[in-house]
Amino acid sequence: MRFDAVLFDLDGTLVDSAPDLAGAANELRALRGQLPLPYEAYRPLAGSGARGMLAAAFGLSPGDGDYLPLREAFLGLYQRRLLRSSSVFAAVPALLARIEASGRPWGVVTNKALYLAEPLLTGLALRHRAAVLVGGDSTPHTKPHPAPLLHAASSLGLVAGRCVYVGDDARDVQAGRAAGMATVAAAWGYLGPGARLEDWGASGIANSPIDLLNWLDLP
Repeated sequence: MRFDAVLFDLDGTLVDSAPDLAGAANELRALRGQLPLPYEAYRPLAGSGARGMLAAAFGLSPGDGDYLPLREAFLGLYQRRLLRSSSVFAAVPALLARIEASGRPWGVVTNKALYLAEPLLTGLALRHRAAVLVGGDSTPHTKPHPAPLLHAASSLGLVAGRCVYVGDDARDVQAGRAAGMATVAAAWGYLGPGARLEDWGASGIANSPIDLLNWLDLP
């Protein structure tokens, strides 16, 4: 397909941040006198950030009475260990290099707040390469609303319909489609429990970053 830029979700698409998210959740359990949960209990929910981690660790939802104070405690713990075990997914550096070599920009659109997304990308040596970064607090709405993606395209001076959005959550595909972008489901990501990628309505599914290169028809 013809495209002018590639936009990515962050957690579960470019960066494997689940180890630090899970670690923060287990730290919070320990502070409450509870034993740690296995990493496997957290990983599928890592794409939902604090909401997913608190659901896994304590069975809490945003409407529950203890949710907000525990969310603040969790985010404080996570911020302190932001780069302890997180890493860029294998083959993502090669993918980004190929996009850059084609002369096209790439950027990040995430629901993660900028005070967390910015240092995470900086610490992994990606921030200076990203042409745009839109966080969960950059616009009045978060994904699956299209506003963050439309804001990213506008910041790049591009028509949204000429951008591709890649993400590992159904909300990413919903936001991309609502913004008029082509969408690719990143099957190497967190996906969510019981996810059926073929039901998301994405323009394509990539099992690996190399598959994405093929889908984008990059040499």
